[in-house]
Amino acid sequence: MARHPRASAFHQRGWLRALSETYGYKPVFLTANSTGETLDGGVLLCRVSSWITGERFVSLPFTDHCEPLLGDPEEYRQFADWLREACREQGWKYVELRSLFPGWGESKGWHATQPYWFHELDITPRLQDVFHGLHRDCIQRRILHAERARLSYEVGRSQQLADDFYDLMLITRRRHHVLPQPRAWFRSLVRHMGDSLQIRIARKGGIPIGAILAMRHRSCIIYKYGCSDARFHNLGTMPFLFWRLIEESKEQDIQSVDFGRSDLESTGLITFKDRFGARKTLLTYRRCQNGERSAESNKWDFQAIGKFFSVLPDGVSSTAGAIIYRHIG
Repeated sequence: MARHPRASAFHQRGWLRALSETYGYKPVFLTANSTGETLDGGVLLCRVSSWITGERFVSLPFTDHCEPLLGDPEEYRQFADWLREACREQGWKYVELRSLFPGWGESKGWHATQPYWFHELDITPRLQDVFHGLHRDCIQRRILHAERARLSYEVGRSQQLADDFYDLMLITRRRHHVLPQPRAWFRSLVRHMGDSLQIRIARKGGIPIGAILAMRHRSCIIYKYGCSDARFHNLGTMPFLFWRLIEESKEQDIQSVDFGRSDLESTGLITFKDRFGARKTLLTYRRCQNGERSAESNKWDFQAIGKFFSVLPDGVSSTAGAIIYRHIG
């Protein structure tokens, strides 16, 4: 499955194991192949069963995008029709597909959900040309400032790096009044993704001040999580870390950096990614559902819950994340 030309890091076995181990989601791979035949395509989903939010199939939970591993739009429509009928017959709340190619979602009974911006940076040009493509004042100068400030830098997947990353994640989530994911989620990712996952951390005077978690799949590297201590933002921590990611990716013959998705109203995050020269395209998920009540009606309830728990002690908010996030997927 991960060898398919449309596959990404989110199709890797390690990502699926982490989803199952942390949240109890059951992965399902639908294929037209007969038993015993080599799998050459299909649709990967996870079953999310919650007494709060209902039963649905999502491709995939907590994933910015997950391509159907199919050959052409006609094959996609056949799978979409089957999923629509299965959703109706089995009484699932909905089925959601998260494809980067919106034209594949034009099937009867499927509708577009909330759109996002998807950001991707081409790093095939020479490194100096990539650097010159960065915003001069907001990115280039901040990278140079971070280097003059002599920030130390580490990359790897050790337990210490994972713990420092999570401590910074708690700080960041609290700053944004968002419930943190459970620590177990990141431990599972580190354990199951293997060498394709790396954590990068910047320090000042030995203190962790910023971190990013990224995953590689063939010629693409996916930036998935970032966090920082706002007290040190003046040092240019995050531009510095992203530039290190770009430099090292170039050395490994990576061709693109997937900067992930952004909510349309997240103007600050969008501007930050734009200033790296990342190209943005509209990312729209497709969903078929039972009944008229949209699953988005749960969104604001969970935002309120997250805001409440995010101001409580770290141990409490982390435990709450372990309980609540499995219902959100």
